[in-house]
Amino acid sequence: MADFKTEIYNFAQKTTARIGTKLLEDYGQLKPDFKADGSLVTQADKWADQEIQNAIYDYFPSHDVLTEEGSHVFSGAEWCWVIDPIDGTTNFTRGIPIWGISLGLVYQGMPIFGYVHFPNLNQSFHGYWYGDSESKESNGAFLNNIPIQTSKDNPSNNHFFNLCSRSTDVLKKSVPCKIRMLGVTTYDFLSVATGAALGGVETTPKVWDLAGIWPIVQAAGGVFVTLVEDLPFPLREGEDYGDRSYPTLVVSRPELIPTFKPLVEFLGKR
Repeated sequence: MADFKTEIYNFAQKTTARIGTKLLEDYGQLKPDFKADGSLVTQADKWADQEIQNAIYDYFPSHDVLTEEGSHVFSGAEWCWVIDPIDGTTNFTRGIPIWGISLGLVYQGMPIFGYVHFPNLNQSFHGYWYGDSESKESNGAFLNNIPIQTSKDNPSNNHFFNLCSRSTDVLKKSVPCKIRMLGVTTYDFLSVATGAALGGVETTPKVWDLAGIWPIVQAAGGVFVTLVEDLPFPLREGEDYGDRSYPTLVVSRPELIPTFKPLVEFLGKR
């Protein structure tokens, strides 16, 4: 297991560093197009997506790939990488430095390893999550190879709760923290993993928004709360995930679920 952990870490680190260096050349320079769902896409997204796919197939020929810009159907492969080549394309095109490259490695439908690289910020997150099992000592979450963990604090006006642009109706409620809107699903939730925020909510994340951070956040002590009955993981063979969103709340510890869930659960009923 140790050798495999090192192997997948080294692959993710080298691949995202290489891709990130090229993306920095295009950062803030490209005119985006609109996808069918109204979100933005650039030639850089498509290039990065294909480059990552090629790298995976070259290095792990038995692994499959599920990507935002490519195939959305899960083949049922035992090992599958779930890719978001640029999480935060709007930030990327507008010259806002918070955007990243997200890779999640799924085993039998469940994410067990995640790596998210933010080139502008010089921040790389990674983590391993094998659940609450006898292998739990193998779990771990890291920022630039330094262990991270969620905050144990109680909510106050000096703490943060992250929103996405589609969840601003939460502001009509009494949120017990200051609000932040970063524009990047992975960074919203990873800021909970580092202890910078106590929670965050995203209304329309797809599986490629969640796969890379799923192991990291949980290994750091955070909790995912899916606001709809249909759970993102485990992935199901033959399912097309292209049009499926999973409204999701993340909190820093289980005790805060009763504090934040009532504020955001209406997002799962839209």
